[in-house]
Amino acid sequence: MSNVLQSLLTLLQLEKIDETRFRGQSQSLGLKQLFGGQVIGQALSAAKQTVLPERRVHLCHSYFLRPGDGTQPVDYEVETIRDGNSFSTRRVSAYQNRQKLFYMTASYQSDEPGFDHQMPSMPDVPQPESLISETEIARKMAQFLPGGLNNPFCQEMPLEIRPVKLYPMHKAEVDKPVRYAWFKANGDMPNDLGIHKYLLGYASDFHFLLTALQPHGVALFQPGMQVATIDHSIWFHRPFRLDDWILYAVDSPSASGARGFVRGQFFTRQGLLIASTAQEGVIRLHQNEAL
Repeated sequence: MSNVLQSLLTLLQLEKIDETRFRGQSQSLGLKQLFGGQVIGQALSAAKQTVLPERRVHLCHSYFLRPGDGTQPVDYEVETIRDGNSFSTRRVSAYQNRQKLFYMTASYQSDEPGFDHQMPSMPDVPQPESLISETEIARKMAQFLPGGLNNPFCQEMPLEIRPVKLYPMHKAEVDKPVRYAWFKANGDMPNDLGIHKYLLGYASDFHFLLTALQPHGVALFQPGMQVATIDHSIWFHRPFRLDDWILYAVDSPSASGARGFVRGQFFTRQGLLIASTAQEGVIRLHQNEAL
């Protein structure tokens, strides 16, 4: 296991304060605010510690109330909403400096057999072996990124991400609101499949809201650009492991009123749909700052 992957897995292992309160450390990705994927992964980790071992998360809905500080720890409080015969529901609130940043509702279910189908099929895209990693791409464009080669996107990452198409973060061309990227853990993963779900929760915020910018020819690091998540949902359909390549297929059906809406699907290399996502977020270009 790589050091950066071990660091991320450690980040997802929270300090237990008492039976319902936990604390997680933060990781900066070179942006001003706390990375939303980190909070989602840690909130799932916190909630699971209050649920029966045989129950597994199958959905979570997250709401981002205010920006967090990527250099400060995050405190989590878990509330039991319901424990039924098959399902358990939890609400998780996240705080920094006693201010609520975020809350999540998550549902857990015991395994049981049932009907099985999926639509659509996995998109026909190039295999990951024919693509280069996002880290390699960032290093080639380091002169355009804040901090140059010291930018976190130029460093080894806990997830190896290989986009099917190059989308520079410092400039953009008008394109369809569709994006595909392969990703997997940068090393071997533990056998606990719950940890794989926490890590997918972390990964689900990459390459997501930026898809809504593509029809408008603007980029993340463009001066005056503001991008922030409002809400984020994940549905876990089937078991999976992140030590093999997973395809993240994202599209954006709509943007209006300074908000972008995106949705995503995760597929195994064998074409199995393992999870779906949806998110709405703020996308604003402040013209006075862009000039």
